[in-house]
Parts: sequence; structure tokens; C-alpha cells
Amino acid sequence: MDFVGKKTLEVMNKARNYNSWLFRLIKPYLGRNVLEIGSGIGNFTKMLAEVSDVYASDVDEYYLSYLKKNFKSVKSKYVNIETGVNRYGKIKFDSILCMNVLEHIKNDQEAISHMYGFLKHGGTLILIVPAFMFAYGKLDENLGHYRRYTRCELEKKLKKLGFFVLESRYVNFIGIFGWWFNSKLVKSDIIPASHLSFFDKIFAPFLFIEKFIKFPVGLSVFAVAQKK
Repeated sequence: MDFVGKKTLEVMNKARNYNSWLFRLIKPYLGRNVLEIGSGIGNFTKMLAEVSDVYASDVDEYYLSYLKKNFKSVKSKYVNIETGVNRYGKIKFDSILCMNVLEHIKNDQEAISHMYGFLKHGGTLILIVPAFMFAYGKLDENLGHYRRYTRCELEKKLKKLGFFVLESRYVNFIGIFGWWFNSKLVKSDIIPASHLSFFDKIFAPFLFIEKFIKFPVGLSVFAVAQKK
């Protein structure tokens, strides 16, 4: 279990407004059964379980034990999208949710390929990944990020494997500036809880504007792709 990763998940769990906003982006694309990649401490697992049959997963035994203890009604098993090991066996999924995981994987193209194989035909892959290498800094290094993405780069990787891209855009226009400040300028080791709390209370409620305006930059790339 990685201490920085665990601490970051705990900090992010308190960003209720931001997490609710992200879930509203995701919800329209969820199918009846959903494989959640990298469930961690379940920041989104509970919300997913309210609308779909959730198959939680992680590669870390600590998180799997945590999920089994705290989400008894949700299935939780080891799934590694980089190696293709999937302990759910031959189940094919309506949707896969992969939030802030792909950047941790050296061979991300192989990981996308494995997720393609886990989906039913017509199924959807929902991705959220960090955006723009100009924001790459200490926070990314400590979290084990190999990269940050552009929208075009992510689309290219998806299309290469036969996905049809339903939606692709930058999200959280405000957040990219906070990340750049903490990661590049201040060089924080972890996301400052006080900064995130301030953002969640003051700025996150106004993210609804991104429903109407697509900004050319953002903290993350949000993409939805369909298996042909």
C-alpha cells in the first residue's frame, strides 16, 4: 500500500461537491453492470452502487480488504489492466470506469486493449486522466504518474484499438491552476487538504458551467468510448 496514494484518496474523499459533480458527468454512460478499475477506498463505489451492479477492483491487497470490509454488498476482486489479469473471469461488462488510473501504467496502450477485451460489444469505457504535461510536477512524481494527457493523444490511443469516441473534453478548468501551483511552484508532496477544502466549498459548486462551455484546458481529460 502506497502511503501517498492512500493519503491522497483520503483527502479526495472529503471533496464532496467535486466528487458529486464528477459523478454527474459519469452517470449517463453507466450500464447495468460496471467494472470499476482502481476502486481504492471506494470514493465512487457507493455512488456507483446506487445506479448499477458494481464490480469493484484493485491491484493492492490493502484496498481490496478495505473494500470487502466496508462495501459488503459490492463484489471486490483483483483486476490488473496492465497485465490483463482479471479475477472476474469471463464476465463481459456494459461499462468500465477507469478514473485516474491510466497515468500510473507504463504501457497504457496495452491497458486500454485489455479493457476493450473486458467489455461487451457496444459497451462503454469511461476514462478520466490528468491533463497537460506543463502541469506535471512533484505531486505527479509522488503519485507515480508516468504522464499527463492531451485530449487528442487519448483519443488517438482509443481509436487505435477500435473504440468509437462518444465524448472527449477537458474538465475542471479551475483545478488545473491549483494543481500547477502546488505541483510545479510549491512542489507539495501531497495535495494540501486545506487547499482542496477551499476549492470544494468555493469553486466546485460553479463547475456546472462546464455543461455549457467547453474550455480549452482543464485538470483532467474526460473521455467516453464505445466498443464497436
